[in-house]
Amino acid sequence: MLSIFSSRRVRKWTIGVALTLVVLLGSGFGLLKVANSRTFQFFGDIVDRVDTSQRVVALTFDDGPDPAGTQAVLDVLADRQVPATFFLIGRDLAAQPDLGRAIASAGHEIGNHTFSHERMVGVTPGFVADEIERTDALIRATGYSGEILVRPPNGKKLFALPHYLSEHGRKTIMWDVEPNSYPEIDRSATAIADYAATHVQPGSIVVLHAMYAGREATRQALGPMIDQLRQRGYRFVTVSQLLGYQGR
Repeated sequence: MLSIFSSRRVRKWTIGVALTLVVLLGSGFGLLKVANSRTFQFFGDIVDRVDTSQRVVALTFDDGPDPAGTQAVLDVLADRQVPATFFLIGRDLAAQPDLGRAIASAGHEIGNHTFSHERMVGVTPGFVADEIERTDALIRATGYSGEILVRPPNGKKLFALPHYLSEHGRKTIMWDVEPNSYPEIDRSATAIADYAATHVQPGSIVVLHAMYAGREATRQALGPMIDQLRQRGYRFVTVSQLLGYQGR
């Protein structure tokens, strides 16, 4: 009789443990989905594109500034008179302040991509505040005086960063077109330009990684991408300007 009761207790314990693991795994999977989501977060506003009927699009450049490609990107944008938004890493900006000043003096928008480019998942509120505020200060040192938007590194965020931004009245800026994220597209300038041109819709935010040495294909794609989008009737704006088209 004792062995029967004992085996029942073992089965109940095993079932309880199994159910607990299922709940934990399910919760972990759900949190991972939220951390990666471009359209949902627990606090504040998140923007991956703007709901508008106007044929406007924002080009955004993540990471850097880096001497390998920053000036080449600026030259293409200047040649085609296109404004853009640069989400810069504070660490890189501290190392290359002249490039930050060049971006600001060219009239582009500068956004905050955190100081260290650490993924904003499982981090403390103090860590987030330091990452954002140090980078804000470096951005202001370039001479840029506009609104400083924020984009999480790799688009990862969970609790601390969205809460900080919400408390400070700032939005989380994501994207809806990302040609560099597909290896078969990323290796070809033609494929990058074609992908962006065919996937952009009114109110899109395009993310590009073009400033590092290994991103020559993206730099080569930039001019043709702009030309194709213009042929499709698109106008280029900064992300801050794009936000003003919401509902129009």
